[in-house]
Amino acid sequence: MERLSMMDVARRAGVSKNTVSLALRGSPRISEETRGRVEGAALELGYRRNPAVAELMAELRRSGSGRYRATLGLLNANEDREAFRRHPTIPTYVAGCRKRAAELGFGLDEFWLHDPEIDGARVEGIMKARGIRGLLVVGLMRSKRLPERMSGLWQAFPAVVTGVRTRGPALSFACADHHGLAHSAFEKVLDLGYKRPGLVLDPVIDELIEGRFTAGYLMAQRHLGSGAPVPFTAIAEARKDPAVFGAWLERERPDVVFTLYHEVARWLASLGKRVPDEIGLVQYEWRADHREWAGMDQCNDLVGEASVDMLVSMLHGGMTGVPEHPRATMVTSRWVGGGTVRAV
Repeated sequence: MERLSMMDVARRAGVSKNTVSLALRGSPRISEETRGRVEGAALELGYRRNPAVAELMAELRRSGSGRYRATLGLLNANEDREAFRRHPTIPTYVAGCRKRAAELGFGLDEFWLHDPEIDGARVEGIMKARGIRGLLVVGLMRSKRLPERMSGLWQAFPAVVTGVRTRGPALSFACADHHGLAHSAFEKVLDLGYKRPGLVLDPVIDELIEGRFTAGYLMAQRHLGSGAPVPFTAIAEARKDPAVFGAWLERERPDVVFTLYHEVARWLASLGKRVPDEIGLVQYEWRADHREWAGMDQCNDLVGEASVDMLVSMLHGGMTGVPEHPRATMVTSRWVGGGTVRAV
């Protein structure tokens, strides 16, 4: 059975996720009418709060919601030391981690896993000296493996990976539902009247998420009856030779393109294709700094929040070391309309 989330209750009650959270813990900031509506929606859906997190929140309220409780390690697993600040995607995960940790009374100490001046033993000693209780791993963008020299950390502390599933080692993780995202985007453009959606993607990124983008795209083609399938083209090949993209466009004739890359808009313009009059564009990772695009908001801030909830639950249960059965939390994405598509 699919696990219900606070967002499901929010949608049913017609309120925000924050309102649901406040209402279910009896906050005086929420009116009786709204609280009743939220509780009714939760009861109707059969929603139950995570008991470990709920108990911790109750303890925090008893002792003062702003009171500092402990420290978590926020580990930058990206090759770029400054990825938490200048990467186009990673800072959103980090913001979610910080927000939820602050709500639960935890501080965050940053570490860079690729720092050449420290090894795993030294980092572990520093963390224990600082009283760090658990680890949040953020920033994996090219590989599903964590640095081998840091292997001792995963035995010494409970850890949750944010954004992707790791294979070396296999840790519990929180991420966007990439398969559902691709399927939902396909459904949305068909509703707008498009007939031949195409996909421009980096196979490295798709491999990182275990093919869930292409799986959702191909399954939607099969199940939603959009006509002859349109094979996806690789962004890396097109970057080396833009003619590859032009040839794919001419051969397959998609009327809307899914992608992660804003440069596709420039390539279309260079080919004389007007967006959205002649062809639509949809971002698989909609971002606020490109509000003119239509696309899917992966809600990576909520992914960051979910990873903190998972880690706090592990702390409460006394879990540590590499888990025999890693757990996963997937967050649903949402459609954001924009000027790069139109009703056909």
